[in-house]
Amino acid sequence: MSEDRTHVQEFFTARAADWDSRFPDDGPAYAAAVAELGLREGDRVLDAGCGTGRALPPLRAAVGASGTVVGADLTPAMLQAAARAGRDKDGHLLLADVGALPLRSGAFDAVFAAGLIAHLPQPSENLRELRRVVRRGGLLALFHPIGRAALAARQGRQITPGDLRAEPNLRPLLAGAGWRMTSYVDEDARFLTLAVRED
Repeated sequence: MSEDRTHVQEFFTARAADWDSRFPDDGPAYAAAVAELGLREGDRVLDAGCGTGRALPPLRAAVGASGTVVGADLTPAMLQAAARAGRDKDGHLLLADVGALPLRSGAFDAVFAAGLIAHLPQPSENLRELRRVVRRGGLLALFHPIGRAALAARQGRQITPGDLRAEPNLRPLLAGAGWRMTSYVDEDARFLTLAVRED
């Protein structure tokens, strides 16, 4: 379900203040997903669609004081919630659309994107933009703290064949945007797809 920019901003603005309290137990899932990226001390990582910045502390821990962590989000209210939670100490918060990032090409070693794919208005183009800001051989992690079936049940809906996160849909979508899927996990407790930038 891709959405336009205005709808995304309205949706998340209305939920920003209590977002973290609605999902208080997601921290370990975020930390485990960040660990699977295999980041090293001094790496540069972008949290695309960072929301309230729940991934920023584990990302900072992974890259250390010498690394770079940037959290970019389209919704000012989500970035404000991240700052109120003190997560701006773990990374630089940037108000930006992932479809047109004000970042130089090849600036990052990895991109972490939690819950982002379903909200991209132009998934193929937006994934290409994420590829642009990653160095050759850099990584992309598409993550959600619960799997597709669990998320659908939470939302009172059925999984549809057109779900972008389904492997048969996601693999060619990533390939068309210059990424090669290296792993795919869809379990009740998490969704995590890793991809490497192809050249």
